[in-house]
Amino acid sequence: FSDHLGTYERVSNNLETDKETILALEDTNQSLLSTRINEVMKVINNRCTVRVYENKPLSQNEINTIIHGAIRAPTAGNMMFYSILEVKDQKKKEKLVKTCDNQPHIAKAPLVLIFLADMQRWYDYYVVSSVPEICVKHKIAYRTPDESDLLLACCDALIAAQNAVITAESLGIGSCYIGDIIENIEIHREMFNLPKWVFPITMLCFGYPKQNLSKRILKPRFPKKFIHFTGSYQRFNAKDFVEMFHHYEKEIYVKNAENLGQDYYLRKTGSEFSQEMSRSVKIAIQDWIKKD
Repeated sequence: FSDHLGTYERVSNNLETDKETILALEDTNQSLLSTRINEVMKVINNRCTVRVYENKPLSQNEINTIIHGAIRAPTAGNMMFYSILEVKDQKKKEKLVKTCDNQPHIAKAPLVLIFLADMQRWYDYYVVSSVPEICVKHKIAYRTPDESDLLLACCDALIAAQNAVITAESLGIGSCYIGDIIENIEIHREMFNLPKWVFPITMLCFGYPKQNLSKRILKPRFPKKFIHFTGSYQRFNAKDFVEMFHHYEKEIYVKNAENLGQDYYLRKTGSEFSQEMSRSVKIAIQDWIKKD
């Protein structure tokens, strides 16, 4: 079995801290564990977030390849309910540092892409195609985008974003998701001229890693049994959670936290940036479904 893991260099270097990966590999189809490990799985297995970039621009060919990878992602009904906005203006990048929870690497990233949930393009096309008129003529209700359309468009945009990540990784280009782009919706709408039925669901920073990725330790994931269910959803008890989080325990917690759960809540779920996300998304949804 160890021979089959030879190509997973960083995984094999961290067997003690990543036993779950080994167990997952044991369950994988035997063809994947052949002498020649699937190259795509190598990229997926070794991917990690990169926030420090070489002072080296990406070539236009590399950017085009990343965009192409995103565009080839699966999409609902082949309708592509998303758009990709490239941020080149350095002043806008620097502003995004502040509006996205003070993350300085945004300004230093050679490539910044915002993935937009986009129903506007289709509804503009429907107007050009006289869809409202044909609906009136045949007494068919003309519906405008609602919450379900927003969720569907977000799915399309996020799938495309992950395709971009894997494409970039295959080129040796690192990436970092910025979920904070959903904050400060009023500012971001003005910055990028976003119409009513367009929502910035995620942002990605790309660049060549300054640190040798082969020396980075992959962060742990929950054991498979806590993620993969068969037949119905499962909930867990206190003992289960001890096992689930055994890789996550740490010695120092944020102020006022007495355990890991409290630490995560105070730093993440109950934090100021999470509250701003909630405020911003509520406004975006209200505007999205509002009838003109």
